[in-house]
Amino acid sequence: MQKGLIAAILLAIVVIGLGAFTRLTDAGLGCPDWPGCYGQLVVPQSEEHVQHAASAYPERPLEAHKAWNEMIHRYFAGGLGLLVVGLAALAFWQKQHRFWALASVLLIGFQAILGMLTVTLGLMPIVVMGHLLGGFSMLALLFTWLMIAKRPLAKPQRSGRWLWLGLLVLVVQIALGGWTSANYSAISCQGLPLCHEEWLSSYKLDAFDPLPLATGNDYEFGVLSHEQRKTIHVTHRIWAGVTAIYLFILALSYIQRRHSDMERGRASRLIFILFTQVGLGVANVLWQVPLAIAVAHNLVAAMLLLSLISLILAHYQGAAVATFVEQKETHYGEVEHA
Repeated sequence: MQKGLIAAILLAIVVIGLGAFTRLTDAGLGCPDWPGCYGQLVVPQSEEHVQHAASAYPERPLEAHKAWNEMIHRYFAGGLGLLVVGLAALAFWQKQHRFWALASVLLIGFQAILGMLTVTLGLMPIVVMGHLLGGFSMLALLFTWLMIAKRPLAKPQRSGRWLWLGLLVLVVQIALGGWTSANYSAISCQGLPLCHEEWLSSYKLDAFDPLPLATGNDYEFGVLSHEQRKTIHVTHRIWAGVTAIYLFILALSYIQRRHSDMERGRASRLIFILFTQVGLGVANVLWQVPLAIAVAHNLVAAMLLLSLISLILAHYQGAAVATFVEQKETHYGEVEHA
């Protein structure tokens, strides 16, 4: 089971990377239908199939490289779905971790629906952002399942509310990153730390309208004004600062205080990944979102999420270990006394 979960986690990371690559290469509508591509299971290649694609979708001419980007992403996502269903079936057969198994199946099914809606609704931003969050959630769920399968949880003596608040702060930042990408706002601001031009006076709250009107048949390349895109980008940057400061202080507190070695180690790793992510964000601004760095920015965001989750789990798993040791010491003490 654990080997299967590790394989699913690695595959989920690949799917997240391919999803980012698909978005960043403007290949989200490389195949205008779902789940196939112009009615085929593979990208049309023969002259007959290409002609059929042109007649069936005259408004969306076939661009083979974009279609392949989209279909490869779908193949890997489909493989992840089958693997998750297989792991869930095994978990129910072995009568263990049924909650995590059921949650994984429900989430992968919902994610498939979002994948379909991403295409059929023409890259509607709220759906694109939801699809990205679904991918991150799937990865987080599989990772948590694996960690709990390895080591049980217990109720710690101290509260973990600051950890959970950190998770909320990070999820909001990931959502803002998804909203920035879905609205093609990644290069709406140049300069550091914020925009090189005046932005506060032109801040547009309607930039976060979940259902903006499409100007054509789809939302490809965005439908918002420059001011609205600038608003989204600046908000993403401001919250990135909030996230970085909060997570840094949180992790530093776990390193400096009397926490377990496991917690201190995971907090140190969180700081390393956090600084890597900040560096990638700065590089995206300085070099105008190069493809490799932009994809890496998505993947390191996923690693940052897993790192924070691992610290949260260490908070509870450390309590489980402490309880186990205390029980053993009590037992041996009773035996010696007897």
